Amino acid sequence: MTDHRHRPVLRTLLIAGALAAAPLLAACSDTDDPDPATPATPGDSTISLSMPSTTAQVPDPDDDVSPAAAKQLCDMMSPEIDKWRTEGAALGRVAFNGTVHNWAARNGGLNDTVLKDRSVIDKITTQACPDVRQQAIDVLDSSDLASALAGFGG
Repeated sequence: MTDHRHRPVLRTLLIAGALAAAPLLAACSDTDDPDPATPATPGDSTISLSMPSTTAQVPDPDDDVSPAAAKQLCDMMSPEIDKWRTEGAALGRVAFNGTVHNWAARNGGLNDTVLKDRSVIDKITTQACPDVRQQAIDVLDSSDLASALAGFGG
């Protein structure tokens, strides 16, 4: 059972603690430049969102993908073709997607480039390793590598 005589003492301690913490909290904020995301009064808040440009251009693979990165994609695909053949086209496509994601992440986040234009994979491999590209197309039972990509933009 609670002793009601201690409630005023507890209330006093809580108020004293809050008052003692106030200067510390004030010291942590920059009063010269208030944070615009912090509401001035409870219930008074504004959220601003900026949308990406709708006029974004599709990147040029010649500008965004270095010859070394193109060679790396070919080198990553080549040893996988036999595995994709063994797995069959459906599972091979899943593995192919993993290879492309892995390659893009290793090369400065080229995932954005591939997201904007999946055909960039065909352009790269046509220039850097047309034989590996054709073998992959045959094994993945696809008209081109872009069509074999899932999880990337269309």
